[in-house]
Order: sequence, then structure tokens, then C-alpha cells
Amino acid sequence: MIERELTCIGCPLGCALTVTMDGNQVLKVEGQSCKRGEAYGRKECTHPTRIVTSTVAVKGGSMARVSVKTKTDISKDKIFSCMEAIRGIEVQAPVHIGDVILKNVAGTQTDLIATKNVL
Repeated sequence: MIERELTCIGCPLGCALTVTMDGNQVLKVEGQSCKRGEAYGRKECTHPTRIVTSTVAVKGGSMARVSVKTKTDISKDKIFSCMEAIRGIEVQAPVHIGDVILKNVAGTQTDLIATKNVL
């Protein structure tokens, strides 16, 4: 059995979690103050995911770059593919919060969206 120590990011409390595993199977999660902690501990140890944030160039806008993020979390092992897909993208102003900048980024089944207005 293996124990992993994690800091939960499921809510603002940041609980110190201990996840006990047997191979790839989670046996128990301890230390959480809410239900989200157990779910986070299980997911982080079996299939970790992240929201990817970055910026892309804006042509003809009031700012040179616009902040972007994946609409949903993606598998952690797809992050570098996602960043490679983002590299070199240039969009035309105006850009609005929520605009889809790139559909199905790197085959992740999620879109890259703008998180700022650039006029």
C-alpha cells in the first residue's frame, strides 16, 4: 500500500489529504472537511486533470494579447499538446469573454475560450 499526501484544491479550505492506494485503486481518503475533498483525492490519484490557462496574440486590438483557458479541465497528460496547439494562434479584435478561440483544442473534447474583452 502507498499513501499520497495532497493539498485539496476542491474548495478554499485547502485540507491536507492522505490518500491510501493499493496499486491504481484508491482504498481511502482522509483529512477532508467536505465531500469535494474525497472526490478530489480520488480523481487526483487516478486521473488528474487541469484547466489550462495561457494567452494568444490579438491583431488590431487595444491589447497585444488576450487571456484564454480551456472551457473544462483536461487530462494532465494532454497539457503539452494543448500548449503546442495554442502556440502561434493570432485572433482578430474584437474578442469578448467566452468567445471560442479554438474548438476541440488538441483533441481534448474541450474548447479554448477567451477570458477577457479586447476591443
